[in-house]
Parts: sequence; structure tokens; C-alpha cells
Amino acid sequence: MERSAGRSRRRRRRSRSVLGGTLAVATAAALTVTGLVSTAQAADVNNAKNAGFESGLANWTCSGGSGAAVSSPVRSGTSALKATPAGQDNAKCSQSVKVKPNSTYALSSWVQGGYAYLGASGTGTTDVSTWTPGSSSWTKLSTTFTTGANTTSVTVYTHGWYGQAAYFADDIEVTGPDGGGGEEPGPVIPAAPAGLTAGATTTSSVALSWNAVSGATGYKVYRNGAQATTSTGTSATVTGLTADTAYEFSVSATNAAGESVKSAAISARTAKEGTGPGPGPAVPKHAVTGYWQNFNNGAAVQKLTDVPADYDIIAVSFADATPTPGQVTFNLDTAGLNGYTDAQFRADIKTKQAQGKNVIISIGGELGTVRVDNDASATAFANSVYALMQDYGFNGVDIDLENGLNATYMTKALRQLSAKAGSGLVITMAPQTIDMQSTSGEYFKTALNIKDILTVVNMQYYNSGSMLGCDGKVYSQGSVDFLTALACIQLEGGLDPSQVGIGVPASTRGAGSGYVAPSIVNAALDCLTKGTNCGSFKPSKTYPSLRGAMTWSTNWDATAGFAWSKAVGPHVRSLP
Repeated sequence: MERSAGRSRRRRRRSRSVLGGTLAVATAAALTVTGLVSTAQAADVNNAKNAGFESGLANWTCSGGSGAAVSSPVRSGTSALKATPAGQDNAKCSQSVKVKPNSTYALSSWVQGGYAYLGASGTGTTDVSTWTPGSSSWTKLSTTFTTGANTTSVTVYTHGWYGQAAYFADDIEVTGPDGGGGEEPGPVIPAAPAGLTAGATTTSSVALSWNAVSGATGYKVYRNGAQATTSTGTSATVTGLTADTAYEFSVSATNAAGESVKSAAISARTAKEGTGPGPGPAVPKHAVTGYWQNFNNGAAVQKLTDVPADYDIIAVSFADATPTPGQVTFNLDTAGLNGYTDAQFRADIKTKQAQGKNVIISIGGELGTVRVDNDASATAFANSVYALMQDYGFNGVDIDLENGLNATYMTKALRQLSAKAGSGLVITMAPQTIDMQSTSGEYFKTALNIKDILTVVNMQYYNSGSMLGCDGKVYSQGSVDFLTALACIQLEGGLDPSQVGIGVPASTRGAGSGYVAPSIVNAALDCLTKGTNCGSFKPSKTYPSLRGAMTWSTNWDATAGFAWSKAVGPHVRSLP
């Protein structure tokens, strides 16, 4: 590990002689030096604090709430910075660093993802910056700066670029003379967690909780001695278990220094078959779907009960992948959601369902890496999603895999899930526009393969640029024609109109591109269902049973004063 926290990076320097008296040459055989003193220049240190984001965003300030500490990807340690540009915000994260005047410093950072910039301002001489375009692996940015005669602090920053993807940064260094801030002491290996207990059990899962450990940044959960899952909080649900079977569990604490010894082990038994939840509320003929964010990326933080009644299907975003291929779990981001507890979240699911709403778990997202590409992973997917449905009471699943999908095995997985959950299962999909251009695409094939159990496909009509419509013409995103001509491909490609919805951002900050005003969404709905309010493209027939609309996200909708749901929700309910 190259992180410098807790240790100084010292350069070997030659000693210099200081002559403090008179140099006298007595004879050729003797040399006398009086007042000779040997000194060495002070060692260089990394003056940046929390340089590897092991303490979250401590010491850093990110514009518009754009930054977050994440556990993957990281270059070293257990955390890195993820910052997401949105709208007119370039996701700038900065820190005031103490420095010495008239000194030279080496500034560096490792970055990954979208466009990334690194710089220093307020140097008292020449401010500096450097940048790199998007990269799929860690890339080092480096530059140097010199401080002015009166400069005792500089602002070190990193940022992305407008309309580009999120970037990641790790191991930021401001190496040079100690400016007085000093480096924080390095972390020490945490103690073993105490208080491990088993909570709710289902036929295939066991919920666990334990006491927090000082200095820990994460936890590893073990089942029968093998690692089963990880958590950044003090609870986790182990899934993929066998019904009516006893298991032994233990947990360890981790941070940048390493992993603690395991806790004392406990035993827990899964429930017997036949104890799963019953079917949920029926999805309305015309429905609005909204994604609820289980993280804070600058949008309004919400509890489930804050989601307006205009939303009929609430997709909880997102489930987390486990080390087992195809298997997923769910970890509520209590810290990011201002202390929203697991118990409150579970109770709020029931409250929404009592109001006639369906709450489902979404799999994937921009950075989701769930792979279902063989029989074993298909079974693991079905078992783990069903375990989450039993554990939390979710009514179904949303497929939002943006990094590839295998139609053969995803079909098997959803068929297995349907067999477990029964006829009340809600299945939604949120493919990108490119995924639904042809029935030969894996997403489109999956939708057609499960047409008898599919609820709705809410394609994302954004972040895509220009695309082909069903008439073979090219349409630009952000227009009513883009919505109607691309929906036509699905409607004429084999999906029932009740299985087609229009997915759009709730605000300009909700996506990099493709935002349309709610009035445009309503015009597209009218065009497809009634043949009115069309643009230059008009479908050859109408589709009165079109399901409705979707938005990313309820949080961005709240940030914009619920302008989207207040306009689109009533309009969807008024469709034929």
C-alpha cells in the first residue's frame, strides 16, 4: 500500500557542514575544525488530510453534495471518492491544506472514471492544474507548485466535467515541507465486533446485527467459516441459504490497516418452507414508476414515506452484488440517509403497501455489476431476490443492468423467481435506448421471453443521443418525437401496450442529457394513447392501454419541488 498516512516519506539528503569558528591548519598531518555542526533538512510529508477518504469526506468539501466515499472501486485502503457532475455542477471537491512559504510541493492523485481534474489555487505564485479524460483503470495525475513568501495554506481540488460520468479519486498527496497540519496517524487494526445477534429469518436468509467498532470502516460476515457478504454498517442479511437449516455466523471489522479477528460465533436456523409473503397490491392499469435512492448524491434525501402518492411503483435503488455470482443483497445506507433506520425502512414499506403501492428492489444501475450468465448464477439470483422479498416484503424486482445482460440465463432466473413468488410478482425493466432498438438485443429478447409474467418495460429515453425510431428515421432526444417513435419499436416489436412505459429524468440534474419538460411527457402519452399532441411522428394506430411513465428519481423530483410527479401523475391517471 502506497498511502502515506501514518508515515513520512523521507528523502535521503546529504549532510551540510556549518563552520562556527576559525578554520586553522596546524600541519599537513592535522586538520582542526571548530564549531562543526551537521544538520539535515526536515523530511517531506503528505500535508493533505484524509488523503485516501478512509474517514469519508472529513476535511473535504464537495460542491452541491456531489461527493461520496465509496468502497468500490478503490486504489488502496477501503475507500475512495466518487463525485458525480450534474447540470451546471462539475462535482468539485476541495481541501484547504497548510503549507510553508517559499516551498515547492508535489501534488498528485489517482483517478478513474469520467473526466478528472487536479489542481491547487491560492499558491501565492502560479496556480496549477492538470487533467485526464475518462479512464477505466486508475491513472495518476501529477503536478508541482511553489508557494509565495506569505502563503501558509493553499486550496487543493479535484473535479469532473459537465455532462460527463462520475469520477473517482484516491490517494491524494501534497508532498513537501510540513506546513503545520501534519499527517494523521495511520489507522490501527480494529477490535473484533461484539454483540452479534440473529434477527429475522426466512427460508433462505438470516438477518444479523452487531455493535459498532471504533475505527472500523467496514465489516466482513462469515457463514460456516467462509466469507458470505460485507457491510459498511452494523447489520447485514446473509442470503442464498437452505430452508430449515442451521448455520454458524461470525463477523470481523476492517479498515485500511487490516482485518480484526472474528467475533464469537452464533448459530441461527432458517425458516421452514411455506412462510413467504403473500401477493402485493395490484398494479393500476396506468401507473407511474419512480426510483427511490438508497444513497445521497446531492438530490433530496427521502424516507419511503416522503415519496408522493402519485407514484404507484417505487423501485428501491439498488441491491448490492455479493462475491457469489448472481447473488444480491441489500444494505440500507443509514448514514447517507440521515439516520434512516432499517426498522423505519421496513415499516415504511408496509405503509406504502397499505396505501396500494408496490415497493420493489432494483438490481443494477450505472455501476451495478451483477452477472447472470450460467445456471448457477441464475439460481443464485432467483434465490437471493426471493430472500429479499421475504425479508423486507418487496413486491418484486426491477432489472436495470446497464453493463450487459444474458437473455438465456436472466430468463431462467426470472422464471425461477416467478415460480417461488407466485402470480403477484411485479417485474419491471429499465433498459437503455440502445438495448431496445431491435428484438435481437438481449434486453428485448428477455422482455419477450417473460412476456407472460412481465409488468412493464420503462426504457430510459435519456443519456443516449440520437436514435432510430420505428419508421427508420433518426430522432434527437429531448423531443416528443423521440419518445413516441422509440416507444413504437417496443409496441410493434411484440410487447403488449400495458408493458410499455416512458422513462425520463425528473429534472435537469437527474441525468447527463435527455431531460424533457413534464408537458412533453404528457404530450407523448397523449400521442400514443389517443393520437393527439403528436410531433412530426404519428404512430399508425393508438395504444390506449399504454402502462404509463417512469422517472429517475423520486429524490430528484423532490429536489425540483415535485414538478414532475405533480404534472405527470394526474395525467397518467387520466389516460383512457
